[in-house]
Amino acid sequence: MIGQLILEGISTGACYGLFAISFVIIYKTSDVVNFSQAEMAMFCTFFMYHVLSIYQVPFWVSFLATLGFSAMLGIVLEYVFLRPARRSSASVIGLMGITLGIEIILMGLAGWKWGAEQKEFALPASYSSTHTIAGNMVISDWAIALYATTALVVTALYLFFRYTKPGIAMRAVQQNMYAARIVGVSAGTIFSLAWGMSSVIGTIAAMFFVAVSTLDPHFMTAPFVRAFAAAVLGGLKSVPGVIVGGLILGIIENVVGYGWPEWKPIVALVVIVLVLCFRPSGLFARHYVKRV
Repeated sequence: MIGQLILEGISTGACYGLFAISFVIIYKTSDVVNFSQAEMAMFCTFFMYHVLSIYQVPFWVSFLATLGFSAMLGIVLEYVFLRPARRSSASVIGLMGITLGIEIILMGLAGWKWGAEQKEFALPASYSSTHTIAGNMVISDWAIALYATTALVVTALYLFFRYTKPGIAMRAVQQNMYAARIVGVSAGTIFSLAWGMSSVIGTIAAMFFVAVSTLDPHFMTAPFVRAFAAAVLGGLKSVPGVIVGGLILGIIENVVGYGWPEWKPIVALVVIVLVLCFRPSGLFARHYVKRV
């Protein structure tokens, strides 16, 4: 029993970690926590639902179109809302306040366009089928696909940040934005790229969440809190850290939920409070000294 609880916790935690990566990309670049991340992912999921149900486009074509839409959404939101605020020397707190405004706008648009009622999201195959491993433990196709996707995303980000010019430029902007500008790095372009990448990864995570739930304008609210807790636990500037943080949180939440179901909804909040009190940087964050 305990083995199955841990395995299911790892599966859920991997999904939290995957979604938490979308926070890290923006925070690593600009020190801004994007509180509209859940609504961006929700809105893009509704876009895919609309393309599938109204236009009857094949699933994988719709999926690729949605990833393109999500990248454009992130870029447009950064260009329209965040960039003018940066030009006017808005503080980090002010920028985070803008992301809260974006959250409200996207929530309202989704409710206006698609309504507040729950909808079933059509998938190409059932994620409920399971496979027996290690005796009587079982793992679902959903979890297998999640593990593969998370590994692919983490590997792609590692290669991107280490070996590509845009990735190295993003790291330079993170360490010292003014020095990066002096050597010719366009900070505005890097910020837009970060928002586009973050939106795509958040949308991929939302596809896994909606596969085991129903679609409505609020379906990403609870995953946002848990993914944010995973990011705080692992360190908001560490991609591997948030994955490990998500796995730890998923296991704790699943075990606590089995023994004390009434406590499960607040596990993520307790983790956030404890980490911020005793280790604000998270378990695996690396910090850079910014010279001024």
